Amino acid sequence: MIIVTTDYVPGKEVKELMGFVRGSTIHSKHIGKDILAGLKTIVGGEIKEYTEMMEEARQQAIGRMVEDAKSKGANAIIGMRLASSAVMQGASEIIAYGTAVVVD
Repeated sequence: MIIVTTDYVPGKEVKELMGFVRGSTIHSKHIGKDILAGLKTIVGGEIKEYTEMMEEARQQAIGRMVEDAKSKGANAIIGMRLASSAVMQGASEIIAYGTAVVVD
């Protein structure tokens, strides 16, 4: 599956638009990691526990978007974007979305 953030795939021609596709996931903080993260805020620096959690969430959302595109017969996704939002205290949604297309 070709995934690009542009409105076209360089060197390819869009043969057919298959429509909007998306994938999302909601992840919450783990109490053990939350305690470690809280300690990290005292000394500063990257909170690796959250970085890893959000990377996993992004990959899961992208994977679900790809499955949506495959189910529509697409072989590429153009205009791909990622967004996040707080769903409740301690939980965030990650959504990946774009336009499924067939390119040659």
